[in-house]
Amino acid sequence: MAIAEPQFDDLYREVIIDHFRKPRNRGTLPAPSQHAEGMNPVCGDEIALDLDVSGGTIAALAFTGQGCSISQSSASMMTQQVRGRSIVEAERIADLVSAMLVDGAEPSAEIGDLEALQGVAKFPVRVKCALLAWKVLREGLDQAKSPAAAAL
Repeated sequence: MAIAEPQFDDLYREVIIDHFRKPRNRGTLPAPSQHAEGMNPVCGDEIALDLDVSGGTIAALAFTGQGCSISQSSASMMTQQVRGRSIVEAERIADLVSAMLVDGAEPSAEIGDLEALQGVAKFPVRVKCALLAWKVLREGLDQAKSPAAAAL
């Protein structure tokens, strides 16, 4: 007799599917202060991210892309979680998500709905899908922290 999966697994799957079917912040910004892109050549997932970083805070962001439900849902959830946060806070959330997916760390309350991605850690080949948007975010945040961006 098989042991039933916890109820939360179903809830988390629903969160991922909901973000895939109705992505939040999908699109582009009219005049982003930063733009970053990334892709996973193994599976073809692509993410492009527009950011408006002002005074060290992510005022707005939007993404476009294509790929599996994990990569696109992660991007949607990421945009909701980091909007309005400082660069430092966004980097901390990225670290917590990475620790959860790569190191198997317990999800922190700081990551909110991103906890839904915890199950991805069971499938190492899919971890890169979930982390793609976060890699692109880090690139955009690095651009915002560069001396050239500070001069603008």
